[in-house]
Amino acid sequence: MKRTNQMNLKILLPTRIYIDSVVNKLIAEGPQGSFCLLPNHIDYTEVVVPGILVCYPPEKNPYYVAVDEGILVKKRDEIFVSVFDAVKSDNLEKLEKVLDQKYKRLDAKEKKSRSAIAMLEGGIIKKFQETLS
Repeated sequence: MKRTNQMNLKILLPTRIYIDSVVNKLIAEGPQGSFCLLPNHIDYTEVVVPGILVCYPPEKNPYYVAVDEGILVKKRDEIFVSVFDAVKSDNLEKLEKVLDQKYKRLDAKEKKSRSAIAMLEGGIIKKFQETLS
């Protein structure tokens, strides 16, 4: 397999592709805490919790994306992050406020519903990956 030092990142919302860019590194947050994806990392699937993605494009300053719950899939040199909502900014302080106001104040019922949907999505994506392998 060809080794590369870049990954294609797509952040998918229910109605559109929010971000389609190239990154050298991505830091995200899952149920067990933060994790980092680098080029040539093994294929990986993880539930994403409300938090801030740190995206490192080649030869540029990092940018930040506040995301709602969803699922992340890394397959070869592509990363797909499917979430309900996302907000991009270069201002980390602004995003922390957005994160607190928009995503962390969901009521318990909505959290359970979204968690169940994310787990179903994860199972479907895993089965899909297994059929492609």
